Amino acid sequence: MITLKNVTLRRSAKVLLDNASVTLNPGEKVGLVGRNGAGKSSLFALLNGSLHEDAGEYYIPTQWRMGQVAQDMPETDQSATDFVVEGDVTLLAAQLEVTASEATEDYERMANAYMALQDAGAHDAPARAQALILGLGFKTTELTNPVNSFSGGWRMRLQLARALMCPSDLLLLDEPTNHLDLDALVWLEAWLKKYEGTMIVISHDREFLDAVTNVTLHIESAKLLRYGGNYSKFEDMRAEQMTLQQNAFSKQQDKIAHLQKFIARFKAQASKAKQAQSRVKALDRMEKVAPLLAEADFTFEFKEPVNLPNPMLSMSGVSFGYPAPEGAPAGTPPTVIVQNVSKSVLAGQRIGILGANGQGKSTLVKTVARDLAAIGGEVTEGKGLNIGYFAQQELDVLRPVDTPLQHMIDLVKKLTIEGKIAGQATREQDLRSFLGQFNFSGDMVKQAVGSMSGGEKARLVLCMIVWQRPNLLLLDEPTNHLDLATREALAMALNEFEGTVMLVSHDRALLRAVCDEFWMVSRGGVEPFDGDLDDYQRYLLDEAKRQREAIKEASSAAAKAERKAQAVPVAKPKTGSASTLKRQLDEVEARMAVLNGEGSSLEGHLGQSAHPSEIAELGKRLKLVNDELQSLEEQWLTLSSQIEAQMV
Repeated sequence: MITLKNVTLRRSAKVLLDNASVTLNPGEKVGLVGRNGAGKSSLFALLNGSLHEDAGEYYIPTQWRMGQVAQDMPETDQSATDFVVEGDVTLLAAQLEVTASEATEDYERMANAYMALQDAGAHDAPARAQALILGLGFKTTELTNPVNSFSGGWRMRLQLARALMCPSDLLLLDEPTNHLDLDALVWLEAWLKKYEGTMIVISHDREFLDAVTNVTLHIESAKLLRYGGNYSKFEDMRAEQMTLQQNAFSKQQDKIAHLQKFIARFKAQASKAKQAQSRVKALDRMEKVAPLLAEADFTFEFKEPVNLPNPMLSMSGVSFGYPAPEGAPAGTPPTVIVQNVSKSVLAGQRIGILGANGQGKSTLVKTVARDLAAIGGEVTEGKGLNIGYFAQQELDVLRPVDTPLQHMIDLVKKLTIEGKIAGQATREQDLRSFLGQFNFSGDMVKQAVGSMSGGEKARLVLCMIVWQRPNLLLLDEPTNHLDLATREALAMALNEFEGTVMLVSHDRALLRAVCDEFWMVSRGGVEPFDGDLDDYQRYLLDEAKRQREAIKEASSAAAKAERKAQAVPVAKPKTGSASTLKRQLDEVEARMAVLNGEGSSLEGHLGQSAHPSEIAELGKRLKLVNDELQSLEEQWLTLSSQIEAQMV
């Protein structure tokens, strides 16, 4: 088990944990929660050994293997599959040891190396890696693509797959859902539910925490407070605890007021002086019950739109996609992802846009937002349409060297030139005050955006959208960098918003709270989804199962075709009569039968033998047998195809 006893942990001068104690048992699934800056990531650093306690005792079993998502952006030309396979450090070490042992005459070392390689699952490692990659939303055509060919978010998915590939007794996951869409999130939940080790996860997605955790560890006031149950259970218990604390504080304040009144009244009277003094001591001795200091709430609201056109926009036979890339030959057609969409978006609608990865959700939103032109059909906008657009990569659009105040000033200048200022206050002091509503106060308004956290950048983007007083909100994964409090504030603001919302999100709590209808983007079209999010989750799991089966069949067919294509240069049998070819085929089959029997026998002896030199020899022989079998299989395919050709 993991134990922290009276641990003090500092980062520079800041005390993150002060005399904190907790015990985590093997196999528990723990959600680590707390305000931003409370010390969650620092606790992870203590657990993985990159940070050490300043006082107290910390223990983790030395034999435990640890899995953790690397936070650096991978830079390599390795294929996605090879990169993830290397995440299995046990397998990697076994492969290196086999290579090293074969260069020696140490039979015992070779025997141990071969056994370790077999135990590490070398035979199915690529298949296991590809299952993880596909589960996280990649396409089968991308399995062999270089890691460097993917964008930052997809590379971080590969880092997650690499961490899941590693056999572990303790799995540390810091915001694993940030770069996922809903279908990949559903797959990850199913995978984590089957994980048998101890898991500690930091996340701001309440439904994800509810699905995968059974213990909640809360960092508050530099203490570690353990609650049995998932996040919703933790919220219920904490609310009850806070109510009791507030009641105790109120009662104590009444008692203190009574004592102070007695002291003030009688301390000057000689006959009552001793009694008054005893009450002064009682006040000093009284254990203070801390006042209820709720976490500072962050709230904001969307101002009433200047106008509400109805419909907001209409689509007639619209096709969505991307134009031909620059430099492409003349006449290269555009890439169409979704086509023939005829729909209207009405004032006041709350639309959740669903669909598996790659089906076109973001493409649809980008086209409505005017970032992409429609490939075909007609989009008609209502008079006075004012779009507020939060894009998936919106944070990347912010200028790192500029301040929040400069961003607001530049926004005012841009909209003034476009004639889109709708009565908003535009003086610098007004902009400062508006930024203050989004917790950008004091010197923060002049802090470079590049030095801010992801959550602060997301709040700045929301601030800029709110200031524009939109009547149509297009939100594409707006919660990726928002903490739970800000997500709650966003949900409340959206529910009070009088305009129209179109939302793409993997945050099911936000979708449930905001949307009252869903559109499904699937198989090149857009249709209403007749069901709730639970129905959609079941649909995703069924769809993932169907895709896995299709991928398995396609991979099997591709492997056969590849072996067939490679068989001619490897086997090079002479073309002869059908009888000659049949005789050659019989000889190959006979040899394969012998080798298969020998392979089975060798595997049996490997499991029974105890002598190192014998195990080493058995391992070497088994490798030779498997290599020859592979060659014979290719010859068999070549001969079979030649016989078939003569029969046609």
